Amino acid sequence: MAVGISAAITPKPFRLFRTSQLLQNPTTTLVFAPLSFPHREVRRTQRMTSLTVCVLMEDRKPSSQIENQTDESLNNVNSEILPTQLTEKLARKKSERFTYLVAAVMSSFGITSLAVMSVYYRFSWQMEGGEVPLSEMFGTFALSVGAAVGMEFWARWAHKALWHASLWHMHESHHKPREGPFELNDVFAIINAVPAIALLSYGVFHKGLVPGLCFGAGLGITVFGIAYMFVHDGLVHKRFPVGPIANVPYFRRVAAAHQLHHSEKFNGVPYGLFLGPKEVEEVGGLEDSDKEISRRIKAYKGL
Repeated sequence: MAVGISAAITPKPFRLFRTSQLLQNPTTTLVFAPLSFPHREVRRTQRMTSLTVCVLMEDRKPSSQIENQTDESLNNVNSEILPTQLTEKLARKKSERFTYLVAAVMSSFGITSLAVMSVYYRFSWQMEGGEVPLSEMFGTFALSVGAAVGMEFWARWAHKALWHASLWHMHESHHKPREGPFELNDVFAIINAVPAIALLSYGVFHKGLVPGLCFGAGLGITVFGIAYMFVHDGLVHKRFPVGPIANVPYFRRVAAAHQLHHSEKFNGVPYGLFLGPKEVEEVGGLEDSDKEISRRIKAYKGL
């Protein structure tokens, strides 16, 4: 409400306004009684000069109402923008998951097919002469298992001594929100694949105990790499769906332990993946691990 005051000097008859009249007609214009100061006798026919003061009142919306309307308009705009941004983000994440899923399936299928063909060719070649080289076959099988288990210890050492130290500039991408289907940390998977391919190739194209052992070592590294990708990338970080793997109790503990590594609650422990639950137990983190398992079960079921 705005108030305006105007003053004018007009000649008019001297007249008083009663308070009752003013209250009965509360208009937007108030006229105060004229003020006159006669210093001498005035004739009846002579008009007196009076001062009239007018107060003009205009109704306007309070500033609080304007602010409320502004807030409502901003809320309406935000309510329209936020769902759009959320939809775009979900669509982008879905596309990233699909891209990585295609890459994971193709690489897994390709590597698994090559490994199976290599194993078949290697053992069929060994038995061509009629004699079965038991020592070579046993050495190949034993080193396959040993290499798969040994890769867990190698990965744990490299994770702590290299990836979180001199190679942190590459591994840091794995501890930040990912933009896109891939991250710089994925280079480590390629680095580990190079010796595996080299060992498999040498074992396939050469006979003897040493080539057989090399073939077994390459096969073990390959098996570990595939298992690591499904459990670490698929189950833990949900870069692609893994199906029934998520319901295996031990894999749940593995996923919970690795999630504690990303929380850095125990100074980065565990650094291993498949032996991560044992590391968590050693630092007294079983209670935190159980809470993380419960959280992941609820999130998986959509509760």
